[in-house]
This record gives sequence, C-alpha cells and structure tokens, in this order.
Amino acid sequence: MAKDKKRLRGRAGRMQGGRGSGRAAKGAVRLWGRHAVEAALMNPRRQHRKLWATREGIDSLDGELPADFPLEYAEVTDLARLVAKDAPHQGLVLECEPLDDLHLSDVLDGDPARPIIVLDQVTDPHNVGALLRSAAAFDAAAIVTQDRHAPPEGGVIGKSASGALEIVPWVRVVNLSRALEDIAEAGYWRIGLAGEAEATLAEALPTGPVALVLGAEGEGMRHNVTQHCDALARLPISEAMESLNVSNAGAIALYAVATRNMGD
Repeated sequence: MAKDKKRLRGRAGRMQGGRGSGRAAKGAVRLWGRHAVEAALMNPRRQHRKLWATREGIDSLDGELPADFPLEYAEVTDLARLVAKDAPHQGLVLECEPLDDLHLSDVLDGDPARPIIVLDQVTDPHNVGALLRSAAAFDAAAIVTQDRHAPPEGGVIGKSASGALEIVPWVRVVNLSRALEDIAEAGYWRIGLAGEAEATLAEALPTGPVALVLGAEGEGMRHNVTQHCDALARLPISEAMESLNVSNAGAIALYAVATRNMGD
C-alpha cells in the first residue's frame, strides 16, 4: 500500500446478511478497527480473504487496494453482525488468514539488545493486545506465550494492539519452562515481575539481553516458571495500590529496559 492517502478501490458487492455470530470462517481470523485493518492490509505476510467496509471506513484508510481485491460495502448495522458484541469496528472488518507460526530460535538469532516478553497464562485478549502495542512502542523482539494458556489471534487482540499484531513477532510454545531455558542459553537474563520481590526492577536489570516474564493478574507466575527466572523484581509502586494491570506493568518494565543506560 502506498504512503500517500488515496481512495481504496476494490470489487464492491452487496452485503449478505445472516452471519451474526461475530466469528470468522473456519481457519480464518477476523480483524476490525482502522489501525488493525490498515496494518493487516499493509502486512505482506498476511493473506486476505475479504474486506467489508462502509464508505466512510474506506475513506479513513491510507493506500490503495488492487482492483480485484474482495471488497464489499456495508452499512454500520451490517458490520456489527460480523464482529464481537459492541466491538468498535469503525466501519472496517477484514477476514484473513492467521499469521504463520514463528519459532523461538528465529527470535533468539536476532538483535540481543531488544527485550523479549514472556507471558505466563495471561489469557485476557485485551491485555495481550495492549502488551503487543507496548512491545512495538519499545522495540521488543517478540512476545512468547504458551499455546494452551493464551488467547487466539483475533479481533479483540488486534483492536487492542492498534496495529502491533502485524509488527511484533508472537511466538507460541508448547512448554514455557523449556522456552525459558532456551532463552537463557541464548544469553538472556530472565527477570520475573513479582510484587513480593525484594529487589526493584531497576536494581535487577543487567546491562545485557533481557527477557521480562509476567504472570496472570491475581495468580502471578506459576511456581515452575518462577524457578526458571534468574531474578525476581518488583515495580516500586505506592502501598496505596496492591498491584498494576499486567499490561501496564509490562509497559513500565519495557520503558525501564529502554532507558536503563541513559544515565551512564
């Protein structure tokens, strides 16, 4: 897609009713919202099936679609049947193929100066999407989750990530503890965020490669995951608040990593 803003063109048809579930066709991913859809359209690794849009939604996008792109104009009420209940689709709904699976080794062979985020049983798609957005903002190398304890790729994550789903590599692994061992072997210092830790994150941060490990809200990291961390650290928040939302904690931790050497 070109950088200059142009009216998107495509094959426009009449909206077909009767869907109403908000779920994508089998094997597909449905994304909505301007940033999520625009980023997916610009991602060469995405294979697209169909775009439903209002004319206002099309006008809000930058770039140009191929003339034969499967585009269907629709009304706002029609699009509401294609997404999760009350989801802010902003006049754009895209059905596409899921991104190809990534291997942890691909990330570990990259730039060691970029942090890795490891999520232990963080299942809320809003939190995962927000963490993807922060990861993109602070140039993290990837997020790593256990396949069985993470939400699937989809519209809620895409909307919360505001386009970062297409930018930040998302590695799904079978065994998170084994993945942490591989991360350590690649030279990363694994820091688990835990409110009960004695050291603050600033005190625990090394100068070299870092992997930040975050657990689910309330339960925190599982014991076996904690055992695979090189250090535990806490954020120095006020005693008036027991904890932070996991996505907020992740954003603050990424900022700390990004600025750790600025005072040297």
